[in-house]
Amino acid sequence: MPYRYFYDTEFIENGETIDLVSIGVVDEHGREYYAISTEFNPDAAGEWVRRNVLDKLPAPGDKRWKDRSTIRDELYEFLVSPVRKKGGTHPGERVELWAWFGAYDHVAYAQLWGTMPALPKALPRMTKDLRQRWDDLGRPELPQAEDHELHDALGDARHNLRRWRTLEKQRQSVGWKN
Repeated sequence: MPYRYFYDTEFIENGETIDLVSIGVVDEHGREYYAISTEFNPDAAGEWVRRNVLDKLPAPGDKRWKDRSTIRDELYEFLVSPVRKKGGTHPGERVELWAWFGAYDHVAYAQLWGTMPALPKALPRMTKDLRQRWDDLGRPELPQAEDHELHDALGDARHNLRRWRTLEKQRQSVGWKN
């Protein structure tokens, strides 16, 4: 059985680089991780990111503000520790990452380790895409996000878990194997 994580990142991008602002992750069992990077440049953010993301972040003194290396280390432990506790010998084969428009989020997440080859073997090399799953299942009605969740990485991650649960019910009702 895979151990599924649903996540979202907020980031600043300029067409050449993606600069992580925050990451929120939830698993199927209710565990959560949320961190805000102390290393992004808010001056590089466009108006939309300033209004919809930066204005929603907790105050800079909040303990969730962390440097990227701390985020990387904590995130790694958060992702692999449940698999290790179950006695998995190859935890990377069991960890699944899911996101809405997963390609964007995967780049922001993977860059915490630097280059793609530096990503630890215990972590997936791809993020499964909820948006594609939704398309494949005929675009069934999905739960709406709460207003306070929009463009908040942890709120969006929670919403991704709700989306996945709805899509799983749809998948099972149509007899789709996977």
